[in-house]
Amino acid sequence: MPDAPRRSLSARLSDWYFAETPNPAKRVQFSRPLTPWIFLLPQLAIVVIFFYWPSVQAVTSSFYIEDPFGFGSTFVGFENYTDAVTNSQYASTAWFTALFCVVVTALSLGLGLLLAVKADKVIRGAETYKTLLISVYAIAPPVAGLIGMMFFDMHMGPFTKLFAAFGYDLRVGIDYWDTAFALTVIAVWKQIPYNFIFFLSGLQSVPVSVREAALIDARSGWRRFKDIILPLLAPTAFFLLVINITYTMFDTFSIIDVIVKDKPANNPMTLVYKVCLDGFKGNDIGGSSAQSVILMIVVAALTVVQFRFLERRVHYG
Repeated sequence: MPDAPRRSLSARLSDWYFAETPNPAKRVQFSRPLTPWIFLLPQLAIVVIFFYWPSVQAVTSSFYIEDPFGFGSTFVGFENYTDAVTNSQYASTAWFTALFCVVVTALSLGLGLLLAVKADKVIRGAETYKTLLISVYAIAPPVAGLIGMMFFDMHMGPFTKLFAAFGYDLRVGIDYWDTAFALTVIAVWKQIPYNFIFFLSGLQSVPVSVREAALIDARSGWRRFKDIILPLLAPTAFFLLVINITYTMFDTFSIIDVIVKDKPANNPMTLVYKVCLDGFKGNDIGGSSAQSVILMIVVAALTVVQFRFLERRVHYG
């Protein structure tokens, strides 16, 4: 029997697309196997172009010393990584980022939960109270940084005058720890409404029967909250923990840029801001790429720790 003629690639793709599904009962939404991939293609293209491709480029650039104008590059291996981890400025920036992340996350979650608990008890004027608390979240981070800078201005800022009344000269933009204090206050103020929204939704989803049973079992309000309400909020708290860490490490970039931009070089900054500073202002493409790869590894490790160890304490349902 003679061999069947080889079909073209386009013909085989056409047969595959128009082929009937072997088991239609399991795929009732799409009658053609290529259809779901067509719908996914725009999102996959965005992920590849704006996430995976820049990541690959960053890893590649981290092994080179590149001309900032693109005229050439020299392979240096792990030299950029060695320079980053042995640099005293990078180490101090890493320590500040860790401290900033812990303080902002703890204060944002704690104050957001406190305000949500208080809002859950409000009866008269509840909508106005909630709207005032949530409205801050509508402010963009650069605008929040600008508003914060006005409050901490050395010449006319009300916070500066308040500290001066107690005999302290607050110098935001010049003194390291004064600037760190201002960054923390603005970052916490910007993030509290987000936590408030989710904590309030979690509190309002607690069944009335559970609250009534808690009133019978425990007379102390703190004990009822600690032993009954707080465990029910564990999934919400875990979600917000991940979001707040991500916010502190990445989304505070605009706030930091407004506060420390065009200021003396001894001001605090996070690792993300240092990557931008070294790459775009210092023209150190290879060094900033190495720093970004280190930051990606740190974030991946934090994600693994959070989901591997902390999520075990979270009970859903």
